[in-house]
Amino acid sequence: MDFVTGVTKKETLEISELLAGDLTGETVRVNGAVHAIRDMGEVAFVILRKREGLLQCVYEEGKTNFDLKDLKEGATVEVKGVVSKEDRAPNGIEIRLSEIQVLSEPVEPMPLAISKWKLNTSLEANLNYRAISLRNVRERAKFRIQEGIVRGFRDFLYKEGFTEIHTPKLGAKSAEGGANLFKLEYFHRPAILQQSPQFYKQMMVGVFDRVFETAPVFRAEKHNTKRHLNEYTSLDFEMGYIDGYEDIMAMETGFLQYTMELLSKEYAKELKMLNITLPNVDKIPAVRFDEAKQKVSEKYGRKIRNPYDLEPEEEALIGKYYKEECGADFVFITHYPSKKRPFYAMDDPEDATYTLSFDLLFHGLEITTGGQRIHDYNELLAKIEKRGMTTEGMEQYLSAFKHGMPPHGGLGIGLERLTMQLVGEDNVRETTLFPRDLSRLEP
Repeated sequence: MDFVTGVTKKETLEISELLAGDLTGETVRVNGAVHAIRDMGEVAFVILRKREGLLQCVYEEGKTNFDLKDLKEGATVEVKGVVSKEDRAPNGIEIRLSEIQVLSEPVEPMPLAISKWKLNTSLEANLNYRAISLRNVRERAKFRIQEGIVRGFRDFLYKEGFTEIHTPKLGAKSAEGGANLFKLEYFHRPAILQQSPQFYKQMMVGVFDRVFETAPVFRAEKHNTKRHLNEYTSLDFEMGYIDGYEDIMAMETGFLQYTMELLSKEYAKELKMLNITLPNVDKIPAVRFDEAKQKVSEKYGRKIRNPYDLEPEEEALIGKYYKEECGADFVFITHYPSKKRPFYAMDDPEDATYTLSFDLLFHGLEITTGGQRIHDYNELLAKIEKRGMTTEGMEQYLSAFKHGMPPHGGLGIGLERLTMQLVGEDNVRETTLFPRDLSRLEP
């Protein structure tokens, strides 16, 4: 009988292991994909692509037991060779090859020139060949940065006493309401894809006090803009026993500070590769919705056309205003009008026209919506009735409030938008692994 006792230690080394100690002159084994071949005649450079980056290998005719013409770009290989220092090579080392073993090889040429520093192709081609285009190291780096954002979100909230939850994406009723719902049949019953985990987050505040989730949400909006997707990843949290919506903004600021520090330490290579300067998150200005609109109107001569919402151009100008006035990359816009917020948003007790809610703008783009929620059962029912809504399908949600809920609030962050702004792209599809929009269901 055989027993499995844990992770198997492999003979092949990763780049970090090659760099951990001075292995110069040592014979090592390494595997990877052939990223590029630069044939110089008797000598050729075989660049391997590994999870940690690129590794330069040197093929020398007569010293490597392989015919170079049999090696194809895209093949996966295991090689053996001697470690040598080379300042001009990635990471300052190279492998002088003695053996090459082909593990698999492609049956077609690459559709994109992924070995180029920049992937010079259209967005359409990039997305059509997504599994190939992301083999370009700079394209791949965007999603390493995105990993760092999610990692920062999780690690910071764990540290702050949050419990990670996983809520269903199929439901009978949506938290957000409206017409932008994906409707489907669920065993002969009507159902929808959830626009947000809002109901479940609030219900779980009564259980765990502080909860978070990173998961997809769905919006059936017939748009085709550079900032919208029909499926995106939302970073959500909800926390109880708050003194006000300001506690939610403070928690998000803490997350951003923690995450930027994490990126600077753990993802320095990707930041350098993409030429990213991390934003300033030492302190973030918070300004009322109506005040921000007025300031932008006065400074830039833009007439206020919609008093109840921010238009994309206004968001951009608000970002510009606070960058110019106080060097801020982020700005919280508070006290959104009640008519533009969901029923569960708590109204401002001083003026019910506005809510104790906010958006966070990053370089002039909304990446977060959050605020304080109504926690009193009777107030919640009154708001539902005032809006002419029905409680059908919300019985389980309302039941939590019947039996007592603490003052609470939370937010949702659009992961792809945050990544897009951080890496300096202008289309959210560039920072979405497999985008779903009005016209795209594949790959």
